[in-house]
Amino acid sequence: MTSGPAATARPVLAPLPEHPAVSYVMPVLNEAAHLAEAVGAVLSQAYDGEQELVLALGASSDGTDEVAERLAASDPRVRLVANPLNDIPIGLNLAIAASRHPVVVRVDAHAELPPGYTAAAVEILQRTGAANVGGVMEARGRGRFQRAVARAYNSPFGLGGGSWHHGEDEAECDSAYLGVFRREVLDEVGGYDETLRRAEDWELNHRIRAAGHLILFTPRLRVTYWPRASWDALRRQMYATGVWRGHLVRRHQSTPWRYLPPPAVAVLVAISLAVALLQLLGIARGAGWALAHVPSLGYLAGVTAVGLTRLGGDGLVDRLLNVVVLATMHLGWGSGFIRGWLAGAESTVDRSRVR
Repeated sequence: MTSGPAATARPVLAPLPEHPAVSYVMPVLNEAAHLAEAVGAVLSQAYDGEQELVLALGASSDGTDEVAERLAASDPRVRLVANPLNDIPIGLNLAIAASRHPVVVRVDAHAELPPGYTAAAVEILQRTGAANVGGVMEARGRGRFQRAVARAYNSPFGLGGGSWHHGEDEAECDSAYLGVFRREVLDEVGGYDETLRRAEDWELNHRIRAAGHLILFTPRLRVTYWPRASWDALRRQMYATGVWRGHLVRRHQSTPWRYLPPPAVAVLVAISLAVALLQLLGIARGAGWALAHVPSLGYLAGVTAVGLTRLGGDGLVDRLLNVVVLATMHLGWGSGFIRGWLAGAESTVDRSRVR
């Protein structure tokens, strides 16, 4: 949560009609297994206003385009645009440009909107004058590993204390999961930054807040999210996400405190591993060198205790997977953050969904 400009200083947005028309925009890449469910959740929204869904199709290799074409052929509300460069911000901007309505709802092909999502979001936009409204990401899993990732997502011990993971009260915030936007605000700030490959939502919301507008979190909006289902995909995702967040912190010359624990852990573990190598080579001798291992061993003990006792699961294997997932999140994100903060993101790409 964060405090923004005083309400009296905010730009005044024109009142929305009772049931404004809504445009859903969804970037899609290699989502054949999830796309029909995600689109079905959008098209079945219990909302009285006009609706459309624009899919920005990346260069998928798993049959996603064929699924999308069948969905578009079966419902005139679904339209397709090509996003050959694959990048999410470019796809979102292409979909927004092709859409027509005053409320823009970002949708993830790996997420499912609950039935009352649109109606609740529009009501909040009307009542509060907010420029963007977001809710809770409720991660779920089908296989054993994906369920462990979901448990970590839903816990403050996984990705931290962001309201979109476990907030309980409606309040102003600095960013929003997915987001339900006033179109005129997206036009005002220039849409998503197409130079970014991750963290594009945080950067967009940063500009919206800088323009004086309100971003609101509400627990009334709860979206089902299906996280990465393998260790390698999770590792790749966490590293790329950390790189781009570090890149943005470097760009904006600010370091929110909540971003610091994962990179600190990554540094301490790296120091411990380097000292261990020197000890094996006989270079680092003496009991004093053992002190270099205390912080990382403390982290290992802590993450093991949390994974075994705080995240849940059905038996010892699930609880051990909790430990693996937490450590992967922390060390992947933390090492990526250091890279992005020190050297920028350059061309780092999240390849966790690329086959």
